[in-house]
This record gives sequence, C-alpha cells and structure tokens, in this order.
Amino acid sequence: MEFFSSKIIWATFFSWAIAQGIKIVIGLQHEKKFNFYWLLRTGGMPSAHSAAVMALASSIGKVEGFDSPIFVLSLGFALITMFDAQTWRRYIGVQARILNKMMEDIQEKGKIEEKKLRELVGHTPMEVFVGALIGVFITLVFFP
Repeated sequence: MEFFSSKIIWATFFSWAIAQGIKIVIGLQHEKKFNFYWLLRTGGMPSAHSAAVMALASSIGKVEGFDSPIFVLSLGFALITMFDAQTWRRYIGVQARILNKMMEDIQEKGKIEEKKLRELVGHTPMEVFVGALIGVFITLVFFP
C-alpha cells in the first residue's frame, strides 16, 4: 500500500510518538510510576501536536518544495495549531484551575459535589517550540 510507504506519514507519526514518549519519560522521573493516561492527555513537555504538524509541514516542504502552495498550506496549518495549543487551550486550563478552586470552596461549605476540571490542556510557548524542533529534526532524519 502506498499509504504505508509514505515518508511524510512516517515522519509525522514518529515525531508525534517520540514527543509522547518524552512525556512518559518525564512523567516516570517525576512520579516514579507509569500512568497510562500519559498516552492520551494533552499538554506537557514537549508538545506532540507541534512535533507532528511541524514534521508534516517540513516533510511536505522537502518533497514538494518550500515554495509550493501545499507547503504554504501545511505551514499555515502548523502555525495555527501551535498558536492554539499555547493560547486558548492554555487559558482553558487557567480557567479550569480557577473553577476548581471555586468548587473546593463551595464543597468545603457542603453545598455542592462535582468532579474537578482538567487543568492542563494547553502548552507553554517552550513546550510548543521543543515539539516543533522534534518535528523538524525527525523530518531531517527521514529526508536527509
């Protein structure tokens, strides 16, 4: 199948997988135990989203040319994805932290019982930058 022989797909997938793997290693160092949830959650160092979209864009640039319309489209997609990861998704986490504090205050008074919201949903600029570097590096491995 042509799909499985595409270097662009493999570079994108491996960039994402390596970034997720780094998150697991960091989690193991901090918590001293494995948590399956690390494979599925968003946020954290490095950004797997950024790694994947930068690998996709840079791979397309290597194959189609950095002046091709498809590269420009994929780069725009990557920049929007990375911007969203470090802005609105991050602020959702800030709001969740504030709402969780409010819920704790209410629960202490015995008036309501609700689940906590997830606070880490976005990325810091550094997490996005490191993820993007991983994506570019893996592309250079696939397309020397």
